[in-house]
Amino acid sequence: MMRIAGPVLAEFKLEAKTTRRMLERLPAERLAWKPHAKSMSLGRLAMHLAGIPGWARVILDQDELVLTGPTPTPEPGSVAEVLDAFDRHAASFGELLGAQDNARMLAKWRMRAGDRVVVEAPRAAMLRSAVLSHIVHHRGQLSVYLRLLDVPLPPVYGPSADESGLGNL
Repeated sequence: MMRIAGPVLAEFKLEAKTTRRMLERLPAERLAWKPHAKSMSLGRLAMHLAGIPGWARVILDQDELVLTGPTPTPEPGSVAEVLDAFDRHAASFGELLGAQDNARMLAKWRMRAGDRVVVEAPRAAMLRSAVLSHIVHHRGQLSVYLRLLDVPLPPVYGPSADESGLGNL
């Protein structure tokens, strides 16, 4: 029988490789930069993105998460801090997911705000939504920030305007 965690982990590894390449492009001297007053800074966005794989621990180790308010993302002190956070969370994601059987992946997981259920779905679906899709969303946001700063973008799902060769994927 195929393990449900296998395809999820394979997809994560592809997205993690692309995400790390994007994070490696962060200009250290511009971490405090914001494209708009209402936007997160470049550094805070990068740190948020770096931490998303760590959410797997909550989804896989707990049956529910009760929201108590916003959890602010810290401003990183350096690009190395962002990369280290991403590498730690990505490694943890792989270890945690590798230990999950199909029953656990299909078991319901819930997020609540007080008594209100915000979302309830099988863990496999929550990993795809709250981790994988969330990574893709914020990586796209990061690519816009980098483009506005005139930082050459790496290929994501194909060549970028800055790197045309498929050998870079």
